Amino acid sequence: MATRIRLQRHGRKNYAFYSIVIAHSQAPRDGRFIEKIGTYNPNTNPATIDLNFERALHWVLVGAQPTDTVHSILSKEGVYMKKHLLGGVKKGAFDEAAVETKFEAWKKEKEAKAQKAADKEAASKAAEKKARLDAEKKANEALAAKIAEKKAAAAAAQAEAAAEEAPAEEATEAPAEA
Repeated sequence: MATRIRLQRHGRKNYAFYSIVIAHSQAPRDGRFIEKIGTYNPNTNPATIDLNFERALHWVLVGAQPTDTVHSILSKEGVYMKKHLLGGVKKGAFDEAAVETKFEAWKKEKEAKAQKAADKEAASKAAEKKARLDAEKKANEALAAKIAEKKAAAAAAQAEAAAEEAPAEEATEAPAEA
């Protein structure tokens, strides 16, 4: 029986998430399956993958063929790296302990790269936010300067009007006294 490792769609319209399942190669996409080995949610950033690593490795070792998307997921999770290392054990290149140390080293390197990328992304977002804040401060300062200029012009006009009224009042009061 030819088996496939494929995605089984769930969720609502425009918000799909998937189960990673082992199914007969001729079974429909959302039909019967042999075993569910994980889930994949592409709606989150980064995509959320929950995988039973041992069962996935077992099915890959017994010959189940993954779809392109599932192959990518399994590669990212390290199933194919572990398969490659176990092939070296079969050939006698190294033993199980060496496989575990090499796999753990690969996993730590992958996590370090992911952390570095996340830190870089956070730093770029912080720099972008700072640039937007600085631009907003400059715009606010320019607006405040314009408002202060208008208020100064209005105050000067008011003072000028008051100065014009003061001599006119004195002139009208002086003849009244005489």
